[in-house]
Amino acid sequence: MKSALVTGASRGIGRGIALRLAGKGYGLTITSRKDGDLQVLEQELVAAGAPKVVRHAADMARRDCLPALIAAHEDGFGAMNALVVNAGVGTAGKVADYDLKRLDKTLEVNFACAVVLIKKSLPMLRTAAAEDPVCGARIIGVSSITGAYAEPGLAVYGASKAALLSLLETVNLEESARGVTASAIAPAFVDTDMSDWVTDRIPKDEMIPVEDVVRVVDMLLELSANTVVNRIVLSRKGTNGYSA
Repeated sequence: MKSALVTGASRGIGRGIALRLAGKGYGLTITSRKDGDLQVLEQELVAAGAPKVVRHAADMARRDCLPALIAAHEDGFGAMNALVVNAGVGTAGKVADYDLKRLDKTLEVNFACAVVLIKKSLPMLRTAAAEDPVCGARIIGVSSITGAYAEPGLAVYGASKAALLSLLETVNLEESARGVTASAIAPAFVDTDMSDWVTDRIPKDEMIPVEDVVRVVDMLLELSANTVVNRIVLSRKGTNGYSA
């Protein structure tokens, strides 16, 4: 049985990814801040085909919570075929006006937790890659187009997502020879509640559907271990391709 750990799984992109993996027969470890949300999702995942689901509520802003999350997956599955680093937070604001009280949490959730999760998961990812050398194991990080191209008003958010892009590319340099590869998906605005703040100028029907991001994840997990995809940038129609 293949297994995956998905952060930020209870809604939006994370929920879509978890449901798709359940339908493909993955055993899943799911995490978000509220166990009540995870209980609801667990039922949906089992109905979608997941042979086993491990719930573990954790706050991605507290790195001391993360080792227990990894341990829960190891206890449940032993190895890890996919790590999906999806949880994120966003705060808009120009550098001159940025609320510095948000700085630490933004960096912690969007970047530091990815470092900890990858570091702690690598032994299980290497095990899965050794057991399946054709497919290997894959880390998928949900970044943002603002990490690839600067966007006015999103400096700190974009910088945290740029750090994630760099991290995953470096993981490829260090781990892909062992069959553990990493890919970042960097979308423009996706139709989730995280993008509600911008609907006054970008209608939801002009945003990227969650299902499109899920399809990209699906494609990445079907690639062989011989193929490394560092990043995929998803832009919206009608833009110049460099803006969220």
